[in-house]
Amino acid sequence: MTSEEIKAVIEGLLFVSGEEGLDEKQIMEVLQIDKKTLSFSLEELKEMYQQEQRGIQLVEIAGGYQLTTKQKHAPYFKRLVQSPSSATLSQAALETLAIIAYKQPISRVEMEDIRGVKSERPIRTLIGKGLIKEVGRAEGTGRAILYGTTKIFLEQFGLKSTEELPQLPEQMTEDHAEEEADLFFSKFNEQFSSQK
Repeated sequence: MTSEEIKAVIEGLLFVSGEEGLDEKQIMEVLQIDKKTLSFSLEELKEMYQQEQRGIQLVEIAGGYQLTTKQKHAPYFKRLVQSPSSATLSQAALETLAIIAYKQPISRVEMEDIRGVKSERPIRTLIGKGLIKEVGRAEGTGRAILYGTTKIFLEQFGLKSTEELPQLPEQMTEDHAEEEADLFFSKFNEQFSSQK
């Protein structure tokens, strides 16, 4: 594997790992490279992001590496979150929010097991809107981030606590589940849009 290929794979790995990032050991195991090769590749990636005036950067946080946006671009990200077109939530974000509301505290991997698809982007959207937050770390390998709802979530739904969420039926047919989900999503979109 060439130096360029190694850097490309590292970049891809860090992208798919999202906010959890990866530590050196994980990257070395996946790529089957030594620490010297990894350090060289990571330094080259850092320099590339700085020299090319890219919108992302490679940072080392708590013994791991992440791809993050640059602080100087924060006003643009804030504007995106506050734009009228981002007032409503996508179906994916609403599904993710419902799972978090009922199953919190819950990790991204557990959400993805329930939804059957990646949930990184909906999680970022929900955090950006202040509806969910990090509430801790899971025990065990990787210490995954656990998410829960916020005070803003409760305010949007007019709830005193998550205990006031409607009870889920013990057994429900697929049609009934879709009907319940549609009702939840439409109520939320109405509430959320009217608050803007």
